[in-house]
Amino acid sequence: MIQNSQASNVSTQFKELTLEIRKAKESERKEILNVHNQAFGKEKGPEIAQLVDDLLNDKTAMPVLSLVALENKKIIGHILYTKATITQTELSVSTQILAPLAILPEQQKKGIGEKLINEGIKQLKEAGTELVFVLGHPSYYPRCGFFPAGEKGFEAPYPIPEEHAAAWMVQSLNDDALESANGKVQCSNVLNEPQHWRE
Repeated sequence: MIQNSQASNVSTQFKELTLEIRKAKESERKEILNVHNQAFGKEKGPEIAQLVDDLLNDKTAMPVLSLVALENKKIIGHILYTKATITQTELSVSTQILAPLAILPEQQKKGIGEKLINEGIKQLKEAGTELVFVLGHPSYYPRCGFFPAGEKGFEAPYPIPEEHAAAWMVQSLNDDALESANGKVQCSNVLNEPQHWRE
């Protein structure tokens, strides 16, 4: 038993060392769409994969940050950040929306999603992005620094029911922007459809 346990630990450490996160390549689009298809299952998978494909073609979503997680050169996860704007404010704030995030089912619950989120936030901050929004599980995204956006005066593109208000979240990459800006968030044309805003 001790030997098996030790072998398991070595294997886990090795797997962690082989994980690579980098910007996605256009040539990998089919593989990326397959990750979303599998991650979201038969019911939602095709819709989410189509959303990703459409966002990558949507000029109003640019600039996008598309990152993949690879293990042994195989794509096992993907995250997409797309451009957004804040209306009803005089300030110009560089804003992005995180949507969607997908990890292959057999690779979930290993922290890969958090690594993708954190690497994305790091790169966006370096690029000058000030605010990042997400509509997602309120028990998951706060681990990566997100908190309820409504409390700071930011409205989602479509109304979020009160019982799901905590799912609409923001992360500030520039404290000045968070304190001085508020208003309604406007996303890209493709993402600006009510079906994408139901938590």
